[in-house]
Amino acid sequence: MKPSRTALLLVATVLLAGCDGMQSALDAKGTAAIEIKQLIIGIVAICTIVWLLVILVLTRALTRPRANAGSSSPHTERRMRIAVSAAVAATVTIIAGLTIASFYTTRSINVGADGDLTIKIRGHQWWWRVLYVDPDPAKSFETANEIHIPAGKNIRLQLESADVIHSFWVPSLAGKQDLIPGRLNELTIRAERPGTYRGQCAEFCGIQHSHMAMLVIAEDNADYEKWAAGQRSNGTPSSDQEANAGKAVFLSKPCGACHAIRGANSSAGTGPDLTHVGGRKTIAAGLVDNTRGSLAAWIADPQTMKPGSNMPMVPLSSEELRQISAYMASLK
Repeated sequence: MKPSRTALLLVATVLLAGCDGMQSALDAKGTAAIEIKQLIIGIVAICTIVWLLVILVLTRALTRPRANAGSSSPHTERRMRIAVSAAVAATVTIIAGLTIASFYTTRSINVGADGDLTIKIRGHQWWWRVLYVDPDPAKSFETANEIHIPAGKNIRLQLESADVIHSFWVPSLAGKQDLIPGRLNELTIRAERPGTYRGQCAEFCGIQHSHMAMLVIAEDNADYEKWAAGQRSNGTPSSDQEANAGKAVFLSKPCGACHAIRGANSSAGTGPDLTHVGGRKTIAAGLVDNTRGSLAAWIADPQTMKPGSNMPMVPLSSEELRQISAYMASLK
Protein backbone atom coordinates (compact mmCIF):
# COMPACT_ATOMS: atom_id res chain seq x y z
CA MET A 1 0.00 0.00 0.00
CA LYS A 2 1.34 3.42 -0.95
CA PRO A 3 1.82 5.64 2.14
CA SER A 4 -0.33 8.78 2.22
CA ARG A 5 1.10 12.26 2.10
CA THR A 6 -0.10 12.92 5.65
CA ALA A 7 1.58 9.75 6.96
CA LEU A 8 4.89 10.70 5.35
CA LEU A 9 4.58 14.19 6.81
CA LEU A 10 3.99 12.82 10.30
CA VAL A 11 7.05 10.56 10.04
CA ALA A 12 9.17 13.50 8.90
CA THR A 13 7.81 15.59 11.74
CA VAL A 14 8.81 13.00 14.34
CA LEU A 15 12.32 12.79 12.88
CA LEU A 16 12.69 16.57 12.83
CA ALA A 17 11.36 16.87 16.37
CA GLY A 18 14.02 14.47 17.56
CA CYS A 19 16.69 16.78 16.18
CA ASP A 20 15.74 19.72 18.36
CA GLY A 21 17.74 18.46 21.30
CA MET A 22 17.40 16.05 24.17
CA GLN A 23 14.15 16.23 26.10
CA SER A 24 14.71 14.29 29.31
CA ALA A 25 14.25 14.98 33.00
CA LEU A 26 17.55 13.14 33.57
CA ASP A 27 19.43 15.58 31.32
CA ALA A 28 19.22 18.29 33.97
CA LYS A 29 20.75 21.66 33.13
CA GLY A 30 18.75 23.94 35.41
CA THR A 31 18.54 24.39 39.19
CA ALA A 32 14.97 23.11 39.47
CA ALA A 33 15.64 20.19 37.12
CA ILE A 34 18.72 19.18 39.14
CA GLU A 35 16.65 19.16 42.36
CA ILE A 36 13.98 17.02 40.66
CA LYS A 37 16.60 14.66 39.22
CA GLN A 38 18.12 14.14 42.67
CA LEU A 39 14.66 13.39 44.07
CA ILE A 40 13.99 10.89 41.27
CA ILE A 41 17.32 9.13 41.83
CA GLY A 42 16.72 9.03 45.59
CA ILE A 43 13.23 7.54 45.23
CA VAL A 44 14.42 4.96 42.70
CA ALA A 45 17.37 3.99 44.92
CA ILE A 46 15.21 3.57 48.03
CA CYS A 47 12.55 1.61 46.14
CA THR A 48 15.26 -0.64 44.66
CA ILE A 49 16.65 -1.41 48.12
CA VAL A 50 13.14 -2.15 49.42
CA TRP A 51 12.46 -4.43 46.46
CA LEU A 52 15.71 -6.34 46.99
CA LEU A 53 14.95 -6.80 50.71
CA VAL A 54 11.45 -8.08 49.91
CA ILE A 55 12.86 -10.55 47.36
CA LEU A 56 15.48 -11.78 49.91
CA VAL A 57 12.84 -12.30 52.60
CA LEU A 58 10.51 -14.01 50.13
CA THR A 59 13.30 -16.30 48.89
CA ARG A 60 14.21 -17.32 52.43
CA ALA A 61 10.57 -17.97 53.28
CA LEU A 62 10.15 -20.19 50.20
CA THR A 63 13.36 -22.17 50.70
CA ARG A 64 13.41 -22.73 54.48
CA PRO A 65 12.21 -26.11 55.79
CA ARG A 66 8.52 -26.21 56.64
CA ALA A 67 7.52 -26.76 60.24
CA ASN A 68 4.87 -29.33 61.09
CA ALA A 69 1.34 -28.00 61.51
CA GLY A 70 0.63 -27.01 65.09
CA SER A 71 4.31 -26.98 66.10
CA SER A 72 4.72 -23.19 66.30
CA SER A 73 5.98 -22.03 69.66
CA PRO A 74 5.36 -18.76 71.56
CA HIS A 75 8.95 -17.82 70.71
CA THR A 76 8.30 -18.22 66.98
CA GLU A 77 5.07 -16.21 67.14
CA ARG A 78 6.86 -13.46 69.05
CA ARG A 79 9.55 -13.26 66.37
CA MET A 80 6.90 -13.03 63.66
CA ARG A 81 5.12 -10.18 65.48
CA ILE A 82 8.41 -8.32 65.81
CA ALA A 83 9.19 -8.83 62.11
CA VAL A 84 5.75 -7.62 61.00
CA SER A 85 5.91 -4.60 63.34
CA ALA A 86 9.39 -3.71 62.06
CA ALA A 87 8.17 -3.96 58.45
CA VAL A 88 5.19 -1.69 59.16
CA ALA A 89 7.40 0.85 60.96
CA ALA A 90 9.91 0.82 58.10
CA THR A 91 7.12 1.31 55.56
CA VAL A 92 5.69 4.29 57.46
CA THR A 93 9.16 5.81 57.87
CA ILE A 94 10.06 5.41 54.19
CA ILE A 95 6.75 6.84 52.95
CA ALA A 96 6.98 9.77 55.35
CA GLY A 97 10.58 10.43 54.34
CA LEU A 98 9.77 10.41 50.63
CA THR A 99 6.79 12.70 51.22
CA ILE A 100 8.90 15.20 53.15
CA ALA A 101 11.66 15.08 50.52
CA SER A 102 9.10 15.69 47.77
CA PHE A 103 7.55 18.59 49.71
CA TYR A 104 10.86 20.38 50.28
CA THR A 105 11.98 19.77 46.68
CA THR A 106 8.77 21.39 45.42
CA ARG A 107 9.32 24.38 47.71
CA SER A 108 12.93 24.82 46.67
CA ILE A 109 12.26 24.93 42.92
CA ASN A 110 9.87 27.91 43.03
CA VAL A 111 12.18 30.64 44.25
CA GLY A 112 11.15 33.50 41.97
CA ALA A 113 11.41 37.10 43.14
CA ASP A 114 9.79 40.32 41.97
CA GLY A 115 13.06 41.51 40.44
CA ASP A 116 13.43 38.51 38.13
CA LEU A 117 12.82 38.70 34.40
CA THR A 118 9.09 38.07 33.97
CA ILE A 119 7.70 36.24 30.94
CA LYS A 120 3.98 35.67 30.50
CA ILE A 121 3.18 32.52 28.54
CA ARG A 122 -0.30 31.79 27.23
CA GLY A 123 -1.17 28.38 25.84
CA HIS A 124 -3.35 28.15 22.75
CA GLN A 125 -4.46 25.20 20.64
CA TRP A 126 -1.71 24.51 19.59
CA TRP A 127 1.00 27.10 20.10
CA TRP A 128 2.56 29.30 22.79
CA ARG A 129 2.15 33.08 23.03
CA VAL A 130 5.22 34.56 24.77
CA LEU A 131 5.07 38.08 26.23
CA TYR A 132 8.17 39.64 27.78
CA VAL A 133 6.87 41.92 30.52
CA ASP A 134 8.84 45.05 31.44
CA PRO A 135 7.94 47.77 33.97
CA ASP A 136 8.30 50.15 31.02
CA PRO A 137 5.51 49.13 28.59
CA ALA A 138 7.59 50.43 25.68
CA LYS A 139 10.14 47.69 26.38
CA SER A 140 7.62 44.85 26.46
CA PHE A 141 7.37 42.70 23.35
CA GLU A 142 5.72 39.53 22.11
CA THR A 143 6.95 36.45 20.27
CA ALA A 144 5.76 32.86 19.89
CA ASN A 145 6.93 29.29 20.56
CA GLU A 146 10.54 30.31 21.24
CA ILE A 147 11.71 31.62 24.60
CA HIS A 148 15.09 33.31 24.97
CA ILE A 149 16.47 33.71 28.49
CA PRO A 150 19.77 34.86 30.02
CA ALA A 151 21.75 31.96 31.45
CA GLY A 152 22.49 31.91 35.18
CA LYS A 153 19.42 33.97 36.16
CA ASN A 154 16.05 33.06 37.61
CA ILE A 155 13.20 33.54 35.15
CA ARG A 156 9.68 34.02 36.46
CA LEU A 157 7.09 32.47 34.17
CA GLN A 158 3.43 33.49 34.49
CA LEU A 159 1.33 30.77 32.88
CA GLU A 160 -2.26 30.96 31.67
CA SER A 161 -4.45 29.28 29.05
CA ALA A 162 -6.67 30.75 26.37
CA ASP A 163 -8.82 27.67 25.83
CA VAL A 164 -8.25 24.25 27.46
CA ILE A 165 -5.81 22.94 30.08
CA HIS A 166 -2.22 22.82 28.83
CA SER A 167 0.96 21.95 30.72
CA PHE A 168 4.30 23.73 30.34
CA TRP A 169 7.26 21.34 30.62
CA VAL A 170 10.91 21.84 29.75
CA PRO A 171 12.35 18.72 31.45
CA SER A 172 15.98 19.84 31.36
CA LEU A 173 15.15 23.05 33.24
CA ALA A 174 12.15 22.49 35.52
CA GLY A 175 9.12 20.39 36.37
CA LYS A 176 5.64 20.60 34.88
CA GLN A 177 3.15 23.35 35.57
CA ASP A 178 -0.42 23.41 34.29
CA LEU A 179 -1.96 26.31 32.38
CA ILE A 180 -5.62 26.50 33.44
CA PRO A 181 -8.25 28.79 31.88
CA GLY A 182 -9.10 31.65 34.23
CA ARG A 183 -6.19 31.00 36.57
CA LEU A 184 -2.64 32.37 36.67
CA ASN A 185 0.07 29.89 37.72
CA GLU A 186 3.76 30.62 38.15
CA LEU A 187 6.94 28.64 37.55
CA THR A 188 10.58 29.61 38.01
CA ILE A 189 13.17 28.30 35.57
CA ARG A 190 16.91 28.81 35.48
CA ALA A 191 19.46 27.55 32.95
CA GLU A 192 22.87 27.24 34.51
CA ARG A 193 24.63 27.50 31.15
CA PRO A 194 23.84 28.54 27.57
CA GLY A 195 22.09 26.00 25.39
CA THR A 196 18.88 25.09 23.60
CA TYR A 197 16.33 23.15 25.62
CA ARG A 198 13.27 21.57 24.06
CA GLY A 199 9.93 21.65 25.84
CA GLN A 200 6.48 20.25 25.23
CA CYS A 201 2.87 20.55 26.32
CA ALA A 202 2.51 17.72 28.83
CA GLU A 203 -1.29 17.71 29.15
CA PHE A 204 -3.46 16.25 26.38
CA CYS A 205 -5.12 19.30 24.84
CA GLY A 206 -6.57 18.10 21.56
CA ILE A 207 -5.76 16.53 18.22
CA GLN A 208 -2.43 18.36 17.78
CA HIS A 209 -1.23 18.02 21.38
CA SER A 210 1.92 16.18 20.29
CA HIS A 211 2.78 19.08 17.95
CA MET A 212 2.78 21.76 20.63
CA ALA A 213 6.46 22.14 21.39
CA MET A 214 8.64 25.08 22.32
CA LEU A 215 12.33 25.90 22.48
CA VAL A 216 14.00 27.62 25.42
CA ILE A 217 17.26 29.21 24.29
CA ALA A 218 19.59 30.24 27.10
CA GLU A 219 22.27 32.77 26.13
CA ASP A 220 25.00 34.82 27.73
CA ASN A 221 23.61 38.04 29.14
CA ALA A 222 25.15 40.18 26.38
CA ASP A 223 23.70 37.94 23.64
CA TYR A 224 20.31 37.95 25.33
CA GLU A 225 20.23 41.74 25.60
CA LYS A 226 21.16 42.02 21.93
CA TRP A 227 18.36 39.61 21.00
CA ALA A 228 15.83 41.45 23.19
CA ALA A 229 16.77 44.81 21.68
CA GLY A 230 16.19 43.36 18.22
CA GLN A 231 12.81 41.95 19.25
CA ARG A 232 11.65 45.37 20.47
CA SER A 233 12.26 46.86 17.03
CA ASN A 234 9.71 46.86 14.22
CA GLY A 235 9.79 44.22 11.53
CA THR A 236 11.76 45.57 8.61
CA PRO A 237 12.10 43.41 5.50
CA SER A 238 15.20 43.48 3.37
CA SER A 239 15.49 45.65 0.27
CA ASP A 240 14.73 42.57 -1.82
CA GLN A 241 12.00 43.38 -4.33
CA GLU A 242 10.28 40.03 -3.87
CA ALA A 243 10.08 40.49 -0.10
CA ASN A 244 8.60 43.97 -0.50
CA ALA A 245 6.01 42.55 -2.88
CA GLY A 246 5.27 39.90 -0.26
CA LYS A 247 4.52 42.61 2.30
CA ALA A 248 1.89 44.04 -0.05
CA VAL A 249 0.38 40.56 -0.46
CA PHE A 250 0.31 40.06 3.32
CA LEU A 251 -1.55 43.34 3.86
CA SER A 252 -4.00 42.77 1.00
CA LYS A 253 -4.96 39.24 2.09
CA PRO A 254 -6.72 38.11 5.34
CA CYS A 255 -3.31 37.41 6.96
CA GLY A 256 -3.34 40.76 8.76
CA ALA A 257 -6.67 39.95 10.36
CA CYS A 258 -4.97 37.38 12.63
CA HIS A 259 -1.26 38.21 12.76
CA ALA A 260 0.58 41.29 13.98
CA ILE A 261 3.74 42.65 12.36
CA ARG A 262 4.93 45.75 14.11
CA GLY A 263 5.81 48.46 11.63
CA ALA A 264 3.61 46.99 8.89
CA ASN A 265 0.22 48.43 9.87
CA SER A 266 -0.87 45.03 11.15
CA SER A 267 -1.71 44.80 14.83
CA ALA A 268 -4.14 41.86 15.12
CA GLY A 269 -3.47 39.45 17.97
CA THR A 270 -5.49 36.32 17.25
CA GLY A 271 -2.54 34.35 15.90
CA PRO A 272 1.19 34.39 16.66
CA ASP A 273 3.09 37.68 16.36
CA LEU A 274 5.14 37.52 13.14
CA THR A 275 7.27 40.64 13.61
CA HIS A 276 10.49 38.62 13.67
CA VAL A 277 9.25 35.21 12.53
CA GLY A 278 12.16 34.78 10.10
CA GLY A 279 14.61 34.63 13.00
CA ARG A 280 12.97 31.69 14.78
CA LYS A 281 14.36 28.18 14.56
CA THR A 282 11.04 26.45 13.89
CA ILE A 283 7.50 27.26 12.82
CA ALA A 284 4.07 25.92 13.80
CA ALA A 285 5.16 25.27 17.41
CA GLY A 286 8.17 23.12 16.57
CA LEU A 287 6.53 21.23 13.73
CA VAL A 288 9.24 21.90 11.09
CA ASP A 289 12.49 23.84 10.79
CA ASN A 290 12.09 27.46 9.78
CA THR A 291 13.14 27.62 6.13
CA ARG A 292 11.61 29.50 3.25
CA GLY A 293 10.32 26.22 1.84
CA SER A 294 8.69 25.30 5.16
CA LEU A 295 7.11 28.75 5.39
CA ALA A 296 5.69 28.40 1.89
CA ALA A 297 4.32 24.92 2.62
CA TRP A 298 2.73 26.06 5.87
CA ILE A 299 1.11 29.13 4.29
CA ALA A 300 -0.11 27.15 1.28
CA ASP A 301 -1.80 24.32 3.18
CA PRO A 302 -1.60 24.45 6.99
CA GLN A 303 -4.38 21.87 7.43
CA THR A 304 -2.33 19.18 5.69
CA MET A 305 0.68 19.91 7.88
CA LYS A 306 -1.22 20.40 11.14
CA PRO A 307 -4.83 19.16 10.82
CA GLY A 308 -7.28 20.91 13.12
CA SER A 309 -5.18 24.02 13.68
CA ASN A 310 -6.85 27.43 13.54
CA MET A 311 -4.66 28.56 10.64
CA PRO A 312 -6.95 28.76 7.57
CA MET A 313 -5.84 28.17 4.02
CA VAL A 314 -5.63 31.52 2.20
CA PRO A 315 -6.01 31.31 -1.60
CA LEU A 316 -2.74 32.47 -3.17
CA SER A 317 -1.25 32.25 -6.62
CA SER A 318 2.16 30.60 -6.96
CA GLU A 319 3.73 34.04 -7.47
CA GLU A 320 2.03 35.45 -4.37
CA LEU A 321 3.13 32.43 -2.35
CA ARG A 322 6.77 32.96 -3.37
CA GLN A 323 6.53 36.63 -2.49
CA ILE A 324 4.91 36.22 0.90
CA SER A 325 7.30 33.41 1.90
CA ALA A 326 10.20 35.71 0.96
CA TYR A 327 8.70 38.43 3.15
CA MET A 328 8.25 36.10 6.13
CA ALA A 329 11.82 34.79 5.79
CA SER A 330 13.14 38.37 5.75
CA LEU A 331 11.56 39.33 9.07
CA LYS A 332 14.52 38.76 11.40
